[in-house]
Order: sequence, then structure tokens, then C-alpha cells
Amino acid sequence: MRATREKLALKRQVLCLVLYLCVWEADSETIRYSVFEEMEIGSVVANVAKDLGLKIGKLSVREARVLSERNKQYFEINRETGDLFIKETMDREELCGQIDPCTVNLEILLENPLQMYRAEMSVYDVNDHSPMFFKKEQFLKILETSAPGSRFPLQNAQDLDVGNNSIQNYSLSSNTYFHLYSDEHSEGRKYAELVLDKALDREHQPEVTLLLTAVDGGSPPRSGTAQIHVIVLDANDNLPVFSQAIYKARVLENSPKDYLVVTVCATDLDEGNYGEISYSFSEKSEENSKYLNINPKSGEIRLQRELDFEAIETYQLNIQATDGGGRFSHSKVLVEVVDVNDNAPEVKVTSLISPIPEDSSLETVVAILIVRDRDSGDNGKTVCTIQQDNVPFVLKPTFQNYHALVIEGPLDREKKSTYDLSVTAVDFGSPSLTTQETVTVELSDINDNPPVFNQTCYVMYIKENNNPAVLIGMVNATDIDSEQNAKLTYSLASSEVSDFPLFSSLSINSENGNVYVLRSMDYEDIKEFQVAVRAADGGSPPLTSEVIVRIVIFDENDNAPFILYPLQNSTSPANDLVPRSAEVGYLVTKVVAVDRDSGQNSWLSYQLLKATDPGLFIVNFQNGEIRTTRLIAERDSIKQKLIVLVRDNGASPLSSSATLNILLVDGFSDPYMQFVDSSKEAEDEQDGSLTVYLVLSLCLISFIFLVSVIIFIIMKIYKRRMYRDTYILASGNVYGDGNFQNNLVDITGTGTLSQSYPYEVCLTSSSGNSEFKFLKPIIPNLPDLHVNSELKADKDSDFPNDSRLHKSMKSMNQVGSLLEFKILLFHFNSEFNWFSPGFEYVHN
Repeated sequence: MRATREKLALKRQVLCLVLYLCVWEADSETIRYSVFEEMEIGSVVANVAKDLGLKIGKLSVREARVLSERNKQYFEINRETGDLFIKETMDREELCGQIDPCTVNLEILLENPLQMYRAEMSVYDVNDHSPMFFKKEQFLKILETSAPGSRFPLQNAQDLDVGNNSIQNYSLSSNTYFHLYSDEHSEGRKYAELVLDKALDREHQPEVTLLLTAVDGGSPPRSGTAQIHVIVLDANDNLPVFSQAIYKARVLENSPKDYLVVTVCATDLDEGNYGEISYSFSEKSEENSKYLNINPKSGEIRLQRELDFEAIETYQLNIQATDGGGRFSHSKVLVEVVDVNDNAPEVKVTSLISPIPEDSSLETVVAILIVRDRDSGDNGKTVCTIQQDNVPFVLKPTFQNYHALVIEGPLDREKKSTYDLSVTAVDFGSPSLTTQETVTVELSDINDNPPVFNQTCYVMYIKENNNPAVLIGMVNATDIDSEQNAKLTYSLASSEVSDFPLFSSLSINSENGNVYVLRSMDYEDIKEFQVAVRAADGGSPPLTSEVIVRIVIFDENDNAPFILYPLQNSTSPANDLVPRSAEVGYLVTKVVAVDRDSGQNSWLSYQLLKATDPGLFIVNFQNGEIRTTRLIAERDSIKQKLIVLVRDNGASPLSSSATLNILLVDGFSDPYMQFVDSSKEAEDEQDGSLTVYLVLSLCLISFIFLVSVIIFIIMKIYKRRMYRDTYILASGNVYGDGNFQNNLVDITGTGTLSQSYPYEVCLTSSSGNSEFKFLKPIIPNLPDLHVNSELKADKDSDFPNDSRLHKSMKSMNQVGSLLEFKILLFHFNSEFNWFSPGFEYVHN
């Protein structure tokens, strides 16, 4: 039956809950709801979306949630329906104790943008606790002389419920001696007292047992019982009397253990055992016994542990003084707990947006912080600041204990990507307490920095005739942005040479910036060029930068010297005329050559490789001028053939040769030149007979040489004198009077003629005619000469005016004087080879 009554009572509570559910009172700032304790998890309290005037879909988008000041989250919002439902079972006694009404403060938080609503939830009590007595058995000693109508206080029962669900009345089991009197204290609590109806008789009945019942006002009501054992005492006609009816004391909450709170004092006029007083708590609750203790003999009330103002602010103690005869009296002690600043402020981040874009606008809310202090008065007032200086954030109080962290200055992720903000909360207590909380705000990157090359201009070098696909260098750029915004790609932008095939000649690796040459380069075509390289990041839109890359081509020695004069590809070689009366150092002609290479590879040097008479001509090593080294003798061949080697100064030198035909003449006239041309056939006929004579002459010379050796030994002194004379004669013929021209102009290998001999070079035409205009400065009246036939440089020609004399001299040269001439040349070569560094003797 009792279980059935409890079920019916529960149904009635549910019906009452329906009436009170979703009842809220709205003011300008706070939404109020009410709910019964012990409601099932998932029970709907109200529809928040409707109460706030929001669309249901907005709750999910704005991530609506409920914040509570307590550690447990008792409520939660269904973002799909907007209903506020119970998340955890609530115990009103745990939340508020004896405080009535019981209110729980809530905050409804909406993000994007941040918005907050305050709400209060009134928790109504249900009758879930029965009245309980601290002691199940009470012993009450009463003098038998007590007059009827005497009142005796009883131990009060305690009920954790409040209001109508708390204790409403007491009842006493039926007896003949006592009835029960009940009333309320000033604070509204019920108490009970025994009232004596008739005098007791210890001899007749020394002990009376009663049953005391406490009943609350719940539906159904709950009750608790305790047994009262009344012990009848002998007569003691004086009661203990307290010095004060009410004792008051103030105790700091941080007072140590055994701290003396107050001392109660009572006196009894009786003597002996009846005058001895003991003190005790007449109503000793479990809470009081934890913190306070009374000395039964001295009446000193001391602390058993430190008090906590935030838990209980006032302790009310009922003190009983009992004498040795069992008579007692009561007094009250009110202990007021004084708050001290023993709780540091609490800083809690309820909402944080991180990372935030570095281009976020000013006044953007980044986080919401709650700052609370459990102390009271000035001890509970706080101020919250950011410790760091020069940070682009500031804390702004919103309402009550809430602060918003907002952007105050510009952000730049490249300068600082993360801010560890030290938030400090300080209360106004003395001394003040401080709490620090670190709020980490990260910045996300935007593409606001273009790539930057590590050089303002790149110079890359490559040798000509390179292999294709050669790596010649690399460009490197950096972007201080992050991730995709810092990923760079390289490309060729443009070239300064309009007709240069840029994309078929160069290539760049788009990832690492390596620059490749795709084809073989020719220094003679292009020596250097510039291209623009572009670096683009991966942002949207991408940012770009360009840099100039200068490609310099190094020359290689890949071009041989080219002979400008005399031309070597003509059908008829050029012929130069030298008068037999020419002095030593006479400028015969100049070999002009150029080299398409540059630098050291184009420095040219000239060398006489072969000559009909090596001792007659010399080639200047630097400018290619051909000059006579001695006076021309009668025996010198009319036709002189010179081969000049032109070599460059490369690491692997290249060379070309020029062949020159020089005619030794007595004068310059057209008839002579025509005669020379007409005698060509005669020379050809004589070549065969001269060869025979030459063979015979060599045999004879060999014989004469052997004889001469023998004679040389005998006539050594005579031969020395003859050789000395021959030496002097030869020195005068070859070197003249020493007026050799030393004013040669040094050249750099470009092939230009000496400034001392400006003349005009006329190359041989295809018809075989040559104009020697360079001789006009020497012989002004010299007519133009035309050579109608090719002169052979390696064959002798007869003089036109005295052919027999010439033949005789020729015979003497070949037969009689050949040995002497050969020895003489050998002697000259050994003695005077130091004369000219550019002169090389070639003996055929």
C-alpha cells in the first residue's frame, strides 16, 4: 500500500511539473525557468529558440550551448528542436542546502557572432527526504519535584527538504504524564517540548518511555521517530542559569584548529553534586559537530577545523547546562563566520576562435572569458587585464563577470604567428590574490607577400659549343607566407633579344629554379643576353616577382685565323715586287689576318715557316710585316716564295698559312713584266736541264768537300782569315749599315697594318693582273704593272737584259761557290741565330 501511495504521489508531482514547466519571467536581461528536482534525464524544460525569438536552424549554425557556473552541466540545448532538456539529475539539497528558493544561474551562448543570454533556473523541492533525529534514543532526566506544566526541550528532528516538505509537526505516543507542545523558532524551524501534566513519582515509576514522531508536509508525508527515556530524579530545586541568553561570536574563516570561539558560563545555587554543571550541545547537528566542539567542564567552544565562509556563513548552537541533579537550562550561541580573501579569482575560457585570419578586422571578438571569485565583498571583486605590452588584443568587460577578448591592432602572421596571452585576474582583497591564465591565439595565413629573390640580378656563365641540356645555374626565391601561399613555381617571362628563340634555347625547372641551356651556343653569334624569370606563389590570386638573369657565353678557340691579305683562295697567287736596291729593313708587304674568336684566342702571332732564301726576309712576330734582313745580292733568286704561319694564342692554338710570291727586280716597267711573263715557257724547258746539272754539281761538291777538309787542316790559319773577310762581307750584305727600322708598331692581333707604312693593298683578280699601288709612295713615276702569267716562287728566272752573264754566275754559284756558300750559311746560322727572335732559318 505504501508503494502504491508513493506512485500516486509521483504522478501528482508530474502533473504539477507540467503546470510549472516552461514558466519563465522575462526582464531586460534575464530569462527565468523553473523545474522540480530529481526530474528524469532528457525531460524538456522549455523551448529556448522560441523564448529568444530565434529560428530553430540558427541554433545549430551558431553552435548554441548552455554554460553553468557550477562544475556540472545540468542542462543542454537540442539544436535541432531548440528544446532545453535536463542532462543530469539535480538534487536541490546538494545545490542549495537549506536555502529557499534555490536558483541556478545559466548562460545561453551563441557563436558566430558571439552572443550571450542570462537565464535563471528555479529548482523546486520534492519530498525526497524523511525527518531524522540525530539520536534515535534520548534520555531525559526530570526531577520528581517538577511541577505540572513544566516544559522540557526535546531533540529536534532534521529534514533536508524545505518549505512544506520540511517538518510540520511532532506527535507523542499516548501516556498519562506528558503531552507535547510544538512551536516554531524565529527562523521558522519547528521544535518540540514535553509538558508535564502531573507530578512524577520516582518510587512509583522511575522511568517513562515515550515515542516522539516528526512528520513533514509532503504528499505523501514522511516521518521519523525517536524514543524518549524519561528518568525520574530525586529533587533538585535549582536550575543552572546562563550568564547570557544568547552568545554571539565572530570568527575568521581561516582561523586555525582549536581556536577559541566563545566561552559559555552557567551557575547553579545548589551545592554538592547538584551544583556541578556540565555543558553540551542540546541539538548537535552533523554539520556543527564537524567544525565546533564544546568543553563539558569549562564551556569553551573551540574549532575542530578551519571554517569555510563560502560553505556556511553562520552557525547556530543550542547549549545545554546540566547540574549534578539533572536539572538543566539552555542558551544559544550564534557564530558568524567572517570572510577572508582566501580564494583566488577563477578565469575560464568559455569560447575561443583560433586560428583567426591575419586580416581580421578590428573589434573582432576572439574569445569570451568568465572571471569569478568565491569570496564576498571587496574580496570577490576582480579586475582582468592582459599582462603583455604591444599586443594587438584587449580585454573588454561585457556584463557582470564576463570579458571579451577583441582585436585592437593590425595582425601580421609573418611577424608573429602565435600569441600566448597571459590573462591576469586580481581581486580587491587585502592582500589581493592573483590568477593567471594563458590564452593561445593562432593566426592563419593569407597571401599578402610576393616571392622575393635572394639576388637582385643573376649572372650565369657557359662556354660556347656546349652540350644540350646543360645546367648553368639556378635562381632561388622565398615567400614568407606559409603552406600553399609559399609554394613557388618558376617560369621564363621574356628576353631582351627580340629574335632570340628563348623557349627553344633555355628552360627552367618550375619547382627548384634550375636553369638549363637546351642547345649549343655560339659565341660568335651572340655573346650574352638577358631573360626575365618569374616566380609565382600558390595563393589565390597568386603574387609574382621577376628577376633578370644575364647569360654570359665564354669564347672557345674554335676559329682558325683567316688570311685577309694575301687572299689564299684566288686562282692566281699574289706577287710582290722588291727592288734589288732595297735597303736592310725594307717593308716588302704585310700579312693581314683576323680571328673571329675574342680575347686571348684572337691574339695572333706570325712566323716564317718556309722560304726560298730564309736569310733574306724576316716576319714580325706581332704584326706580320715582312722586311728584308740584308741587302739583296746578285746571286739571290729572282723569285722568292714565302710561307707564313699565322697562329692564335688559344689553349689549343689553331693556325693558318699564307703563301707569298716575291719578285726581285731591278726596275719596274711594263715591258719587263711582260717579258717575265713570256719567259715562263722557257723556264719550264730549262728546268729539266738544270736538274741534271744540279745532280752533277752535288757529286762534284761532295768530292771537293773531301779535298777541302784536308786542305782546311793544312791551311787553317789562311781559311780563318778568308772566312773572317767573308763574314765581314756577308754582314754588310745581309745587315747593311745597321739602319734597320726599329719603329715597328705593336699590334694586338687584329690584323691592322703598321701606321708607319700606310699603303693600299690590291688583291690579285681572277684575270691574273695585280696592281702594286703600295710602291707609288717610293717611286712616284712607276707605271701600273700587269702580270699576265703566274710566277712560280720555287723556280729561277733569267734576267731579260743579260742572260749569258746570269747563266755564268749561276754556274759559278752552283759549282764553284756552292761549298763555300754552304759553309758560310752554316757559320752564320750558328753565330747570328740570336739576331731576330722572329727569324727562323729553314734549310732545304
